[in-house]
Amino acid sequence: MAQSLKHCYERLVLDHPLPVLIVVAIVAVVLAVAIPKARLDASADSLTLENDNSIDYFRDTVTRYGTSDYLVVTYTPKEDLFSDVALHRLQAMSSELLTLEQVESITSILNLPLLNSPKVALSELSQEPRTLLMPDTDRALAEREFIESPIYRNMVLSDDGQTTGMLVNLKLDRHYFELVERRDDLRYKRKHEGLTDTEMLELERVSEEFLAHRTFLQEQSAQNIVQVRAILDKYRSDAQIHLGGITMITADMIAFIQSDLVIFGSGILLFIICMLIIIFRQLRWVLLPLTTCCLSVVMMLGYLAWVDWRLTVISSNFVALLLIITLSMTVHLVVRYRELLREKPDAPQREVVWDMVRFMSKPCLYTILTTMVAFISLVVSDIRPVIDFGWMMTMGLALAFTIVFIVMPASMMLMQRAKPDTGKDYTKMMTRRLAWLTEHYGNTILFLYLVTALLSFYGITQLKVENRFIDYFDESTEIYQGMELIDKKLGGTTPLDIILDVRPQSGETAAEQTAPVADEDFDDFADDPFAEDEFADDEFGDEFDDGFGDTFEGDAFGESETSEAPTSYWFTQSGLQEISQLHNFVDELSVTGKVNSLAMTYELATQMNEGELNDFELVFLYQLLPDDIKAALIEPYLSLEANQARISVRVKESDGSLRRGELIETIRNYAVDDMGLAEEQINFTSMVVLYNNMLESLFRSQILTLGAVFVGILLMFMTLFRSFYIAIIAIVPNILAAALVLGIMGLAGIPLDMMTITIAAIVIGIGVDHSIHYIHRFKREYAIDHDYLAAMYRSHGSIGKAMYYTTITIMVGFSILGFSNFTPSLYFGLLTSMAMFAALVGALLLLPKLMLVLKPLGKNNRQQ
Repeated sequence: MAQSLKHCYERLVLDHPLPVLIVVAIVAVVLAVAIPKARLDASADSLTLENDNSIDYFRDTVTRYGTSDYLVVTYTPKEDLFSDVALHRLQAMSSELLTLEQVESITSILNLPLLNSPKVALSELSQEPRTLLMPDTDRALAEREFIESPIYRNMVLSDDGQTTGMLVNLKLDRHYFELVERRDDLRYKRKHEGLTDTEMLELERVSEEFLAHRTFLQEQSAQNIVQVRAILDKYRSDAQIHLGGITMITADMIAFIQSDLVIFGSGILLFIICMLIIIFRQLRWVLLPLTTCCLSVVMMLGYLAWVDWRLTVISSNFVALLLIITLSMTVHLVVRYRELLREKPDAPQREVVWDMVRFMSKPCLYTILTTMVAFISLVVSDIRPVIDFGWMMTMGLALAFTIVFIVMPASMMLMQRAKPDTGKDYTKMMTRRLAWLTEHYGNTILFLYLVTALLSFYGITQLKVENRFIDYFDESTEIYQGMELIDKKLGGTTPLDIILDVRPQSGETAAEQTAPVADEDFDDFADDPFAEDEFADDEFGDEFDDGFGDTFEGDAFGESETSEAPTSYWFTQSGLQEISQLHNFVDELSVTGKVNSLAMTYELATQMNEGELNDFELVFLYQLLPDDIKAALIEPYLSLEANQARISVRVKESDGSLRRGELIETIRNYAVDDMGLAEEQINFTSMVVLYNNMLESLFRSQILTLGAVFVGILLMFMTLFRSFYIAIIAIVPNILAAALVLGIMGLAGIPLDMMTITIAAIVIGIGVDHSIHYIHRFKREYAIDHDYLAAMYRSHGSIGKAMYYTTITIMVGFSILGFSNFTPSLYFGLLTSMAMFAALVGALLLLPKLMLVLKPLGKNNRQQ
């Protein structure tokens, strides 16, 4: 079998190189055609756990309460905010934003109803509300109301009265949720019951339609952000304006990734070209490796585009890593080819190329297989982008190995035999110097590695999994400055929803237990509220006369009598008091900004009534309120159908003390332990919860990933070297390199997030490359004279050069990412460079020292 493959390879690649290269080029072109269709996905689905039920709950909540995404526009004019000029400019900007297709409505100081400027009686609520721009509005009173009102405070106006925020409510796409629901129903049935052929076809159709619709929405959202910014730009000369919101964060994240791929990708390529020129000093050894790398990346990207496999924040890095590993293989082939030229100065080109392939194919194959094990281990993660990254890298590595061992030898066969490099080999001198350090300071090296290991493991204990969206962006960027301003002055940026369910008493349904007043009881009561003697002498009559006496005069009651009375526990006095208690607790937390719930309406009604409302008065209030006020103050926070109440919280992303998991648990513990709510009564949802679930999975994923990586690599080492002893020696430098990078992250306070979770697998993948090549070469050199020390020097002077070239080239290239304004890209570039350095040092210092000390290949025949 092996002989047949060898003859087939020789006949195709070495004997017919041109047709083979033409075929490769045709395949590459066909795949490259689809690259413009490649998509980046930063949707909620790409930021959540695999099989996370929280996203289903999130979608249900959005659909039930009609809550859609929103943008926050901050406006700080140069003149007084409440001057005619500033307000008319704000009105013009608001009107322009309303013309955009994706904008549903805008909430601002211009259209919010004023209920205390001057104070409005409960009986006047059915009348048209006063707003800021009405001629008879007292703007000083309005400003005070916006700052002090339980509904408006910390939402639309800063405490200094100079910065206002507009809430730009975006349209809710219900078709998206319909597609998700239908797809998930069919998936559930497929998993538990099985699907008919018709249902399988429907699932395929719905899945394709959903993916296409999500792509459309993402592009539409990005275009909407562009249009919003274009409108805001018209007014920036007269005011300080910032934009915030989850939609903007998503759009900007994609824009930053795309920009980094183009700008810094080009910079990395340029740096690599320069390094290859400096190292090899021959144009062919620059163009051939780069062409091979580009073919691998283009073909893989083209395949992903053809099958519509979306890149995410994480998997977008597979391009850089595929470039690294492909370049490493090409450099090893070039270095070995140049060695053979010196060793066989009179050999024909075919012989030299074939010897190169035979010598390097085995270590490169095992390097790729072992690195594939490192990356395929990522599929044990619960995080969908990490899983995708693992599969993409696994497939890309297989493709890279195939392309390298087809394109490089075939291209060499079409070239004239290169001239041997007769210049002074400074790199060999440098790597042999490392061998000298290993020989003479080996014990010091072991001691330093021991100390480094202890510090690294301590650093790992300091690793954090918390991260904030704002940390993804540099402080100089508009998105960072806008989020910080909104957090400090306008009540926070990131939404968190707290959903309260009722707890039925034994023997009683939820509906029976939560209905305060039946509709027919209300009708009887409304006809003659004081007919019963039990109400004749209590305080209710006086309260009613003072607060609601005029409600039933004229047309006020008649206009509202068609409204249904609320039948929810949460719209009773006791239910509202529970909501208010939890609302106030959440509002007092340092990391929370604006908190919205029924508690605001209850507090305002209490102030207007100059006393608390009982259950019957609450029913009258609900009947009295016009539809537009209900839509603003009640319906977003009360679901009569689901018997739920909603508390909407905006979290301050810029607060350095923010810990999402701790925040959620603090609120839950207070509700359960202090308020006496059952655990099943309180639920949390929104992006804060979805992202937090992903973060909490990171530690477990990291442990599972590293465990799977080391077990898999150990097995691969045992297969390759056929020695458990050598396998252990080979894996030790990789473990320490991974520990070093993770330890530095912990000591430097760099948190584990969706980007940095992959660093361990990257370190091990690169370290494995060096370990396999070095040990493979060491064994060959040892077989010559069974002299460990001489074998080390020869290995450092040969394979050590290729390892050095690869490391330096990639370190210099990826260091350019340190200038990125997108923090994940910055960390990725710097940590990748650090990983390369740690892997090189481990392979050229620690690994040879272990070989010298433990002598796993047999006795040393060196003459002392």
